[in-house]
Amino acid sequence: MSRKIKVAIIGPGNIGTDLMIKILRHGEYLEMGAMVGIDPSSDGLARATRMGVAVTHEGAEGLVRLPEFADIDIVFDATSAAAHVQNDRFLRQHKPQLRLVDLTPAAIGPYCVPVVNLDQHIDALNVNMVTCGGQATIPIVAAVSRVAKVHYGEIVASISSKSAGPGTRANIDEFTETTSTAIEAVGGATKGKAIIVLNPAEPPLLMRDTVYCLSELADEAAIEASIAETVAAVQRYVKGYRLKQRVQFDRISPDAPINIPGVGSRMSGLKTSVFLEVEGAAHYLPAYAGNLDIMTSAAKACAERMAEAILASRNA
Repeated sequence: MSRKIKVAIIGPGNIGTDLMIKILRHGEYLEMGAMVGIDPSSDGLARATRMGVAVTHEGAEGLVRLPEFADIDIVFDATSAAAHVQNDRFLRQHKPQLRLVDLTPAAIGPYCVPVVNLDQHIDALNVNMVTCGGQATIPIVAAVSRVAKVHYGEIVASISSKSAGPGTRANIDEFTETTSTAIEAVGGATKGKAIIVLNPAEPPLLMRDTVYCLSELADEAAIEASIAETVAAVQRYVKGYRLKQRVQFDRISPDAPINIPGVGSRMSGLKTSVFLEVEGAAHYLPAYAGNLDIMTSAAKACAERMAEAILASRNA
């Protein structure tokens, strides 16, 4: 009985290539089966070929024609939101029980942030990895939510312009909408808001994320401990994920409430501010591209758990 699950990656760009290298070097339960693209001159396809991975430049249609497709159980999609919808529909016609890990903002399946809700979706046929900003910040919102009801969660993700490829730039609207919704659905906030900033600074800066939560009054030490526990959990699969400074708290008095957009009333309570930095592992991408590294690392962590569950069921 095989001890690994074969996977394919659709999209041989920066994200797909970095993910491939992570799996080839550090796959515990995952094994590369194929790399899929649409451009025969793609550097990602050429690199996959050099590393002994089967390739096709004919998209999902080419994937199902590869002999390796018969043994593939998980497919990562690192294309675009629109392409993922078509890829999911097409691949299900050929293998209905195929697992898809969606790195686009399409959100066909449930949002998945490994340290928050992976256990709930371990058997899902399609999971969505939200966005880079979502993977970095939603764990923090959830950490606050474990201690106190969060009325409003706002995140600002600042990334280097050089780490924002065509896919990221084409999906800015989807980024804000998907992340905002996931702050509520996964993070537990009543209302969520997301902002992305493309920073053109030279030399390129590391990914920085700011998280603001307005919650009910609660024990500040308990919130800080919950956040520290969460940061440590994320660091198990994203080594460069860290707090830039101690968590900050501000008590908002009922005598001086603040207006929260979209909530519809002026509110008081506890404002928690968290400042994060994400440094990439530099497997394929530069270290400043932490926004891409956290996506590939989270997707790999998700698929590793899925693969472990699949193998356990087969060996039962």
